[in-house]
Amino acid sequence: MSERIESVLTASHWDHRVIDMRCRPAWLHDFFGRTPGSAENETAKWLNGRVGTRGSLEHHAGSRTPEGFLREVHQARLKRAVVVGRHTPSQHLPNDLIHQAVHGHEALIGIGAVDPVLQGHEVALAEIDRAIGTLGFAGINIEPGFGEPARFADDPIYFPVYERCSELGVPVFLMTGPTTPDPRFNDPAPVAAVARAFPQLQIVCYHGFWPNVQQAIGLAFRYPNVFLVPDMYLFVAGSSAYVEAANGFLGDQLLFGSSYPFRPIGQSIEDFLRLGIRDDLLERLLQRNAERLLRI
Repeated sequence: MSERIESVLTASHWDHRVIDMRCRPAWLHDFFGRTPGSAENETAKWLNGRVGTRGSLEHHAGSRTPEGFLREVHQARLKRAVVVGRHTPSQHLPNDLIHQAVHGHEALIGIGAVDPVLQGHEVALAEIDRAIGTLGFAGINIEPGFGEPARFADDPIYFPVYERCSELGVPVFLMTGPTTPDPRFNDPAPVAAVARAFPQLQIVCYHGFWPNVQQAIGLAFRYPNVFLVPDMYLFVAGSSAYVEAANGFLGDQLLFGSSYPFRPIGQSIEDFLRLGIRDDLLERLLQRNAERLLRI
C-alpha cells in the first residue's frame, strides 16, 4: 500500500465525517435481504458479488433489525446515513416506514418518495408537503424508469413534482442505473430538459446512470444543478471516468454512497479512498457536497 493511501486510510479525521448518500437497512424489505434463505436474499448476495464485495456476501444480516442497522452505521463511523423511500408499482417503502427508520436518530436522514402516476397529482403533491414539512425529510425520490409503463425523467407527469420540490428548496432524487427493467430508460439525456426547466432544482442521480457514464458526466458538465451518486457502480468496470471528472469540473457534483445493503459501508469508504481522487477533494466528495445539498 502506498504512503499516500496508508495516510488517508488511517487519518482519524475521517471518523464521523463521511455522509453515505444511499444506505438502506435490510429490515425495511425482503428486497434488501430481510429474510434469510429467501430468493430476495440470494439476489442481494448475488448483487454484492457483482459489485466487488469482499468477505461475506451476506454482510447485511446485521441490519435485519433496526438496532442492528444502527450498529452498522456506527461501526462504519459515518456522520450521516441517508435512507431512501420508494414508491413504484413493484415496490413501496411508505414514507411513514422511512420516518420510523430514521426518527430520533441524528445519524439518519430520510428521503421520501412519491409516484404521481399511482397517486395522482394532488395526492403526490400533498405527500411531498407532508414528507418535507411534517416528517422532516431532506428530499423526494422518484423512479420514472420503474413505472408501468416506464417513463423518462422529462415526462410532463413529473413536472409538478419538480416544481413543488423547487419551491420547497429540496432536491429530487432519480433512481437510474442498469437495474431499470427496460435499459432504454436508463438514459441521462431527458434529465437535461428538467435541469433547464428548473434551474434552481437540485437533481441527484442515484447509480449515476451507469453504464452510461460518459453521457451522465456530459449532462452534469452542462448543468451544475445535476449531481451524480454512482454509489456501488463507482467500483465496477467502466467507472473510471467518474473519478477523472471528479478531479476536474465534477468536484462539486459527485457524492459518496455505498448502496448498502448491496455493498458494505466500511469497505466502500476504503475503496473510495483508493480511487485516485485528489486529496484536497476528498472532504468535499465524502462530506461537504452532501451537507450543502441536504442543508446539514
